[in-house]
Amino acid sequence: MPDLTADPGDRAAVRVALHAPFRGRRSTRIAWAVAVAQAVVLLTVTALLPSTGPVGFQWYDRLGMVAVTASVAWMLSRFARISARPSERGLHVRNLFVRRDLEWAEVVQVRFGGGAPWVTLDLADGDTHPVMAIQRADGAYGAAEAKRLATLVALHTRTAGQG
Repeated sequence: MPDLTADPGDRAAVRVALHAPFRGRRSTRIAWAVAVAQAVVLLTVTALLPSTGPVGFQWYDRLGMVAVTASVAWMLSRFARISARPSERGLHVRNLFVRRDLEWAEVVQVRFGGGAPWVTLDLADGDTHPVMAIQRADGAYGAAEAKRLATLVALHTRTAGQG
């Protein structure tokens, strides 16, 4: 855990660094790249489809292709926007479809083991909650981010216990 007994200016800098948002590196880059690539390919195919001949594509066929392109891009953008934003009050987790605000007192433990693809939080009510922003696919960076989250939980749990 960082030294919070140091100079007050240093402590403030450490707290700011600890409270930086969590985001997957690899998944974010891949999701945006695939979203752009599939849009370019599908929209190019849509524009080049023949409108005459035995298999002529009509306006509604093209509209369907644009709808498929938009749907895939939307889904990939959801992957790219996965994040977890810590604050002094708690953690705002934005997963693929679910957003949840957790107070620090609700988080009992941070787990990142057993081959799980991302961090899982054990909550005080006995439930668990995934944090998809910290992923095993990111390797050492993901492990470091899991430790940073565990540090935040310990810091805020200690602070709450003292106050």
